[in-house]
Amino acid sequence: MPTPTESIIALRRGASVQQVLAADANPPPACLLIDSPAKGQSTKDLSLDRYYTKEWHDREVEKVWRKTWQMACRLEEIPNVGDHVVYDIVHDSVIVVRTSPTEIKAHINSCLHRGTRLCTEDGNMRHIKCPVHGMTWGLDGALAGMPCAWDFPHVDRERFNLPQAQVGTWGGFVFINFDPCCEPLESYLEVLPEHFKAFNLENRWKAVHGAKIMPCNWKLAQEAFMEGFHIATTHPQSLGYTGDTNTQYDVFPGRHVSRFIMLEGVPSPSLAEVPQQKIVDDMQRDIGFYRGHDITVGPGESARAKLAAHARERISRSAKQDFSKLSDSESIDLIQYLLFPNLSPWGGQATPLVYRFRPHGDNPEESIMEIMLLFAKAPDGSHPPPCKVTQIGLNDSWHMVPGMGSAADVTDQDTDNLKRIQRGIRASRKPGATLAIYQESRIRHFHETLEAYMAK
Repeated sequence: MPTPTESIIALRRGASVQQVLAADANPPPACLLIDSPAKGQSTKDLSLDRYYTKEWHDREVEKVWRKTWQMACRLEEIPNVGDHVVYDIVHDSVIVVRTSPTEIKAHINSCLHRGTRLCTEDGNMRHIKCPVHGMTWGLDGALAGMPCAWDFPHVDRERFNLPQAQVGTWGGFVFINFDPCCEPLESYLEVLPEHFKAFNLENRWKAVHGAKIMPCNWKLAQEAFMEGFHIATTHPQSLGYTGDTNTQYDVFPGRHVSRFIMLEGVPSPSLAEVPQQKIVDDMQRDIGFYRGHDITVGPGESARAKLAAHARERISRSAKQDFSKLSDSESIDLIQYLLFPNLSPWGGQATPLVYRFRPHGDNPEESIMEIMLLFAKAPDGSHPPPCKVTQIGLNDSWHMVPGMGSAADVTDQDTDNLKRIQRGIRASRKPGATLAIYQESRIRHFHETLEAYMAK
């Protein structure tokens, strides 16, 4: 007997992701051949108060942001001893600093004298010094200097060290966790390390990084990028070359990881037959990566295969290494994972994206969305150093972020929608959001995990 979800999936039109991958000239890695739809999910509405009330927001601070592993930075951002990055989440802040060639620590960003914020910018330092009274700590967090020490006879200098958050690394990322009794990062990651063996995020460099204040709760911002259901209405220009309703949604064993695989180089199942050359022409119209190149689909050839071959050639040239064996899917498709609560690393080389979502300070109706592009490192080390983050405001376009290219068009469309959703939720007389069983199963899984943390 098929499960309710399997019965729903059977109603879809068009070839499935697995059927398309099976026909690709360059076959995908094993992790992309896994089809893991959610099972046994509830169909009840999600309460809307989670998107705007201060009560929900305050509980998330205590139950989620102070209890989960969060990506703080990339390893290549702190290559040298003394390099540090400030990571803020609502009221909390840590200084993520390289203390030795092999060790990274995350110090709570607050002076033990009177609470002053110790660091406000990323950079390099020899020690950590309070800018107000000059209390000083070593990179390891041990007290190194106390002005007018004669006036502090009651302070035990041996125990006056900076408190720390937990630190872990994976995929070239540095993670922190404020909970001293937290689950180890290795088990928290669940299937991610196994899946991402194929994608090698450790061997990437950060080429683009934008951070925008968004006009909505952080969960709404994140959810906008977790499904393809909205493509036909919000991004209709892409229907000629992007799958939408035949996107594959996976929920993996555990609580923290989900995925979608969205096909590129094939039209939406909602369209009548699209000529193969038109698929290429539409992608070249909208996506700068393909624009300006002669990609001709001959008789009996497929647009998807031609586009994937073109992508492999360009990626190989850019990275100064041979990607000729890269699968068609990794060359062209949208492969997006989510690690709860707020990190979305993408698989493959086609869209080497990373998303991160956070509340904007203490405001439950604004958030910060970050987009990074991680390109393959050149084997000879000739790739540039990691870029700095470009901060843009509430009313700014993603086009203000250098290197965003055509991705800015799509993300600006989503941002306009999110303004309407946040306002509409406030006006609603229906107290809950109703989710689709399959196309929004990742959103359901996210909220099931969120509610489990909130109930602890």
